[in-house]
Amino acid sequence: MEYSKVSSRELAESLFIVNRHAKTAPQPKHLYEIKKRAITQLLNEKRAKKIGLHFSEHPKYSKQHSTLLIEVGGYYFHIPAEKKDFDQLQHLGNLDQSYRNPKPKLSLSRAKRNLYNYLGWNQMKVNSVTTSYQTPPSLLGQQNITPWNQRQKRK
Repeated sequence: MEYSKVSSRELAESLFIVNRHAKTAPQPKHLYEIKKRAITQLLNEKRAKKIGLHFSEHPKYSKQHSTLLIEVGGYYFHIPAEKKDFDQLQHLGNLDQSYRNPKPKLSLSRAKRNLYNYLGWNQMKVNSVTTSYQTPPSLLGQQNITPWNQRQKRK
C-alpha cells in the first residue's frame, strides 16, 4: 500500500490504536515515537489540524502543563506543546472528559504497518531497533546454586 493513498481516516485509526497500546505498554517509547512522527508529517502535509491547548491530566513534577490538541480524520490526539503553540493557539482549559474517539477495529500490527508505510520506514530496520532490549539470564536449571537455607552466613 503506497503511503500517499492511505486516507486520513485510516491513518487516524492507526494512530488511535498505537496510542492506546502505548499507554499500557511496558516499553512505550517506540510507539510514542511512531505517533509523534506521523502527526508531525500529517501537520506538514496539512492533513492534520492544530485545535488548541489543554491542561494535562497528569502534571509533570507536580507542575501543571499543557498539551497540544490535534485533529486528524475525525480523531483527536494530544502531543507535547511547543513554545510557539502558546503564542498562536487558544487555550481551551481542562480536558472534556465526556468526549471519546470512536473505537476502530484494527490490530496493532496492522496499525503499525500503516504508519510505517506512511512514514516510509523499512519494517526490517524498525524491528532491529525495537528489539534491542535483552532478557536477563535465568538461574533456572543451573546446578551450582546452593539452597537458601544451606548457604554460609556473612560475617
